Amino acid sequence: MEVGKQIKLARLRRKISCEMAAERAKISRATLWKIEKGDPTVSMGAYLSVLFALRLERDILFLAKDDDMGRALQDKELLWRDER
Repeated sequence: MEVGKQIKLARLRRKISCEMAAERAKISRATLWKIEKGDPTVSMGAYLSVLFALRLERDILFLAKDDDMGRALQDKELLWRDER
């Protein structure tokens, strides 16, 4: 839901209507509405289309960038190997 909320706020800050954003993203207004509500059934492609329409496509590079849990698990494994 947080991603959808952030997308909606980005659209509103740019003063882009739902209709215009959906048209630019080549998706229906219903799909845009689902994205902004955080519906998990919407494809990643639709999310990316909206990001491109809002000129936020580079934001996808930050997805899972800070993987604290993965790093902690990796470090634990590395320390365990070192102790052998």
